[in-house]
Amino acid sequence: MSDFETLVGLVSQYSPSGQERGAVEWLVARMKALGFDDAFVDEAGNAVGVMGKGAKQVVLLGHIDTVPGEIKVALTPNPSPEGRGELLYGRGSVDAKGPLASFVDAVAKVGAKDGWQFVVIGAVEEERDSEGTRFVAERYKPDFAIIGEPNQWDRVALGYKGSAWANVTVKRGQAHTASGEETAAEAAVEVWLQIKAYVDSFNADKPKVFDKLLLTLRGMDSDSNDFEQWARLKVGVRLPVEVSPEDWYEILNETLRVSETLRVLIEPVGFAIPAWGCEKNTQLVRSLLSGIRSQGGEPRFVYKTGTADLNIVAPVWKCPAVVYGPGDSALDHTPNEHINLDDYKKAVDVLSAALEKLTT
Repeated sequence: MSDFETLVGLVSQYSPSGQERGAVEWLVARMKALGFDDAFVDEAGNAVGVMGKGAKQVVLLGHIDTVPGEIKVALTPNPSPEGRGELLYGRGSVDAKGPLASFVDAVAKVGAKDGWQFVVIGAVEEERDSEGTRFVAERYKPDFAIIGEPNQWDRVALGYKGSAWANVTVKRGQAHTASGEETAAEAAVEVWLQIKAYVDSFNADKPKVFDKLLLTLRGMDSDSNDFEQWARLKVGVRLPVEVSPEDWYEILNETLRVSETLRVLIEPVGFAIPAWGCEKNTQLVRSLLSGIRSQGGEPRFVYKTGTADLNIVAPVWKCPAVVYGPGDSALDHTPNEHINLDDYKKAVDVLSAALEKLTT
């Protein structure tokens, strides 16, 4: 069990967003026990471990929070035909304590390297507004960055889509129900169809999902008072690299019709995040590919339709960056969340080999 003590211990600390303190303190103590030169809780509540004192820096950024929904931590045999590796069940085993624990174990395995410093960060609040990552984005200037998300031990993620949310509200003056005039709710349906028509047109010549706009309608409600009626759409979109959040809000403003009868109001909601694509031909990527091959894997690249902390730090740090971590992302946020211990061990070995190559 010693190979998996960090993983099992961290997953055993239930830590949904906003309740990470126990897991943070456990991980800080674990990093100290593994021989990190320093380990502490920073001002944002993140767990931080530092190995080495060199001028060049590699930041390995994972997140320690999970979605809600506690899953009993349990080790079970693998029921698949090949039966390879035990399975660890527990909330966060995949998203994303598996990747974070692999960072800790890999850095402990490599140890201090002359001229280099490894910084492992278990960030808080990623499943909400990424407050922990926004804090560290302005406090580190690494030479290389590895972001922890589950993409299988033999894959390297080079891009994540951006996201933007908006409330689109249609308002009009009150009218008699027998007037035959278009209601605010009816107009809101037409507004949604206008947005969808634009997105369908934009996507028509783009075969890759990573290059498309991915539109969702996540809610709709309506109401009225003595003088006015209104209907509100909650519209979300996953953005490709070529469309910034600002571009998207401008598209909404230009696409949606306004008349003397109807008013359409567009209100951005929450943090909008631009998409990010990583450079493929870097020393960091080559080191990870070499690490995957060292474990008998055939490395593959992947571009994801979700959004990760990569999107927040990469534009600020402006250094070679990738996303890596063990686990099947199809199990994210599910009641069946689990990780294969064989895959976890391979990921640790991949990372340690990559860090050795990168810093030699």
